[in-house]
Amino acid sequence: MLIARLIADQQGIETRVDAATKALAEADMPVAMAGMLDFCGDVLQFALPHGDPAQLTALLVEHFGEVDQLVADHEIEVPRLFVSDMDSTMIGQECIDELADFAGLKDRVAAITERAMRGELDFADALTERVSLLEGLEETAIDRCLAERIVPVPGARTLVATLAAKGCRTVLVTGGFHHFADPVADRLGFERVVGNRLGVHDGKLTGELAGPISDASTKLATLEEERDQLGEGARVLATGDGANDIPMVEAADYGIAYRAKPKARDAANGRIASENLTSILKLLGIAQSDWVEG
Repeated sequence: MLIARLIADQQGIETRVDAATKALAEADMPVAMAGMLDFCGDVLQFALPHGDPAQLTALLVEHFGEVDQLVADHEIEVPRLFVSDMDSTMIGQECIDELADFAGLKDRVAAITERAMRGELDFADALTERVSLLEGLEETAIDRCLAERIVPVPGARTLVATLAAKGCRTVLVTGGFHHFADPVADRLGFERVVGNRLGVHDGKLTGELAGPISDASTKLATLEEERDQLGEGARVLATGDGANDIPMVEAADYGIAYRAKPKARDAANGRIASENLTSILKLLGIAQSDWVEG
């Protein structure tokens, strides 16, 4: 069984549903049901007895465009665990790029960040290089950066608060830094934070990390550890945007790429192309009347 949900513009919806249904049947993926969810008025659901998820996603994009969507091999339900990336996912910025601006190095650091997110550079090497460029920067620049630059993306607080109210454990796991992730987690309501630690001596950054690197393997290990504690059958949601998030996203029942780089988007079984993370709540079938505004 395959279940596909997408947030669709209702203009001309019947024509597009008919065309998509025909295309799916021609691809040997007959549609058993297609219709709008009663409790989420702009969410269109397709139910298929069998099919290929990647091909289904591609055909839906062909007929409905790059819309917010989720494909699963079971009836979609509220997850019991939510594990999320931070930079460019829960917040709209890359913290290390913004911090580098206080050292006059934003363009240089941002170029490395972009390549790492696309999977063109080894993450650990790219992180070590970028951190080394910050040697000597006053630690107080972090507080200024947090206050002046770091902003949650639309819907982030509501997503975390609503899932928590539904009994879902929330974990923020980042290849970024605790200096940023801890206050962001407090602001958004995450219960646990996993990330890197910047080395500091005499009030200045040392240009090194303090402790092991938090990378793609750390994100996956965190998800697996948390899932194992919940027991068999616990559904897991994971969100991210870059290559570093791919193992975590692939391991989740609902791996959702948020405005993601191509490699991460293609690895996910869900995607959010719009700005607001409350689209995830709609795709999970949580009625807006149940949302907890952050």
